Amino acid sequence: MKVKYIVYAIVIISLGVLVAYRIIQNKKKDEATASGKGGGKGGASRPVQVSGVVATPQRFSDAIAVSGSLDANEQVQIRSQVSGLVKGIYFKEGSIVKEGQLLIQIDNQELEAQLSQALTREKLSAANEERSRKLLAVESISQQEYDVALADLRALQAQTRLIRAQLEKTQIRAPFTGTIGLRAISVGEYLSSTTTVANLVNTNPVKVTFSVPEKYMNQLKVNTEVHFTVAGSEKKYTARVYAIEPRIDVTTRTLQLRALADNPKGELLPGAFTSVELPLTTINDAILIPTEAIVPIQDGKKVFVSENGKAKEVKVETSTRREKDILITSGLHPGDTVLTSGVMSLKPESPVRVVIDTTR
Repeated sequence: MKVKYIVYAIVIISLGVLVAYRIIQNKKKDEATASGKGGGKGGASRPVQVSGVVATPQRFSDAIAVSGSLDANEQVQIRSQVSGLVKGIYFKEGSIVKEGQLLIQIDNQELEAQLSQALTREKLSAANEERSRKLLAVESISQQEYDVALADLRALQAQTRLIRAQLEKTQIRAPFTGTIGLRAISVGEYLSSTTTVANLVNTNPVKVTFSVPEKYMNQLKVNTEVHFTVAGSEKKYTARVYAIEPRIDVTTRTLQLRALADNPKGELLPGAFTSVELPLTTINDAILIPTEAIVPIQDGKKVFVSENGKAKEVKVETSTRREKDILITSGLHPGDTVLTSGVMSLKPESPVRVVIDTTR
């Protein structure tokens, strides 16, 4: 029995010594790790693998998207200034007509007769004025008699000019070069001054009219180049702003702008709906980073950059946010490696191993 107790005692003592030894070793290991003198794989924290991008200056245009519509460069409803029977129609519907081209002829026989009569009277009065002038020169008539003859001539000349003007109004001519639409009259029809003959439209160039919220008014400039698309097409067209309305619409609180776009093929039709992209400011050396790199903090925003293999906290100021990136206005410099993954769990001076994302 004595031997049995001795064996138990030896086993218990051996276990106690082993436990004490392990405790001492673990304590030494922890102290070495804490002081940075442990060496080997267990002597320092392992680097965290994160993704990152290199801050590279690039051209950036801060733009807004607004809706607008297309207007013809010039558009008019062709009407007659005088009433009468349509004697002739000299255009083809849907064709291009030149400025000054005769479109409609209204019956003018009565005016032609009046003109012939007026010319005869004017010729007779001119001869009478000439005789009176010669007689006045030799003092055969008084100055008053000559003045009456001269006044009669001038009155008849004015009447002739009036009839000629009325005759011109019986011919309807194109006021500018453009495409004429569908006619609403026929030969032999009585045409009044309220009847629309057809629409004349000039569509090269076309005008793009759109409105911008008043908060952007200080960033709007004439000659700004804009891009737009029309309904049913993904093709992008370019226009240039040539005029800005000098007042704000009190109902919509918007400012209206108008731009010109070339339309040599006639693809753009007046009245079409447009989606306009208007650049407000252009920065040639802007720094853009992915939105997921931004960490909100109490007094602003911050990002983490990699410096000597460790995460460094940098406070930044931002501006325009787009779908995938955000504009940095201060805090970063070209060439900085900005961390984009795991940023919410990173701490300053944390060792990191950065994998550069080249797809951005």
